Amino acid sequence: MQFERYSQAACRSASGTIARPANRRLPGVAGIWALIGADCVFFAVLFASFMQERLHAPGVFEASRRTLDMNLGGVDTLILLTSSWSVALAIEALKRERPERVPRYLLAGMLTGALFMVSKAFEYAQKITSGITPATNPFFMWYFALTGLHLIHVILGTGLLAYVWSRSRGGRYSNTNRALPESVASFWHLVDLLWILLFPLLYLMRAA
Repeated sequence: MQFERYSQAACRSASGTIARPANRRLPGVAGIWALIGADCVFFAVLFASFMQERLHAPGVFEASRRTLDMNLGGVDTLILLTSSWSVALAIEALKRERPERVPRYLLAGMLTGALFMVSKAFEYAQKITSGITPATNPFFMWYFALTGLHLIHVILGTGLLAYVWSRSRGGRYSNTNRALPESVASFWHLVDLLWILLFPLLYLMRAA
C-alpha cells in the first residue's frame, strides 16, 4: 500500500492529475497495414509454392540456382538495406522536428531504389542474352516471377518516395503531420523485407 501511494504521487503532474502514458499507434494510416498484411500473405503463398515445387525437381533447381550471381544478389541486398535506413532517418527527422533534413534522406532512399532497378535490369539482361527465360525450366519461371513481382514493388515504392520527397521540399510534413511519409516508409520497409527473404530463397538455399 505504501509503495502504491508513493507510485501514484510520483506520477502526478503539476496540475495534480495522474500522468498517463502517451497513446501508442502504428505508423502511418490503418489502410497501409491492411495492404502490407495482404501482401505478406500473398508472398507467403508464393514462397510455399516455390518450396513445394522444388521438392519435385531438386536437381534442376540446384543446378539453376548455381547460375545466379550470388555477389550481385548480395549487393542488391546491401542497396535495399541502405535505402530503408535512409527512409527511416527521414521519419526520425520528422519526429525530432527537423524537416529540413527529410528531403535529403528521402532522396537517398529514392536513388538507392533506382540503383536496385538498374542492378536488376542488368541481371535480367545477362540471363536473357544467355538464352535463359521463364520458359527455360521451373526454377527460372519462379525466379523471374518472384523477382519480377518484387521489382514492381520497388518501382511503386520508389515512385511513392519521389512523391513524398517533392512535397517534403516545400515543408509539407512535420511531427504532427507525418501519416503519409510513415505509410510510404512502412511500405518501403516491406519491399526490403521481401528481398531479404527472396535472396536466400533463390540465391543461397541448396535444393540438393
